[in-house]
Formats: sequence, C-alpha cells, structure tokens
Amino acid sequence: MEEKDEGRLMNGVVDEYWWWAAASSAQLGWGITAFRKGYAGDSRLMPFKAFAVASLFVGAAACAAMASFRASGISSVEDMKALGANIRTGLGLRPRARDE
Repeated sequence: MEEKDEGRLMNGVVDEYWWWAAASSAQLGWGITAFRKGYAGDSRLMPFKAFAVASLFVGAAACAAMASFRASGISSVEDMKALGANIRTGLGLRPRARDE
C-alpha cells in the first residue's frame, strides 16, 4: 500500500478531491442534456429553466476550477497570491505595490 502525504499519493497522483472533477463532469453533462432538450411546458417557467441550465454550466466551471486548484496544490488564497507573484517574477514584471 502506498504512503499518503497531505492528500496525495507519493507518486504525485492526486488521491483526494477527485470528486470535484466528477461533479464537474456530471454537471456539464446534465447542463448539455437540459440545453439540448429545450423547453417544454408552461411559458411562465421558462426563465427558471434558463437560470437552472446556466447555473449548471457555471457550477461545472467552478467544480473544474476547484479540481485543478486542488490537483496543483493550491489550497488557500495565500497560495494563489504566492503563485501570482511567482508568475509575475517569471515574466520579469515588477512586484505589485502592497498597502500594509
């Protein structure tokens, strides 16, 4: 059995948070199915259905973003800030001014 280190397998494959990717796939599939099916029924409920389908697409994007963040090891806002600073440094740009 492989040893775990902070939610990751030792060989670098993400062990936890795979369900973010599964949820994203399920929501995307459900959204596409609902979109292709179109609208049938009372016309007063059409805005609700449009909102529901749009929410599925937005939710799928959010779940996919969380899955990619977790897979890359980003677990907090501070990690995201550090990543942004590293990208700016790598591009040769000056660090942003901080209000402290």
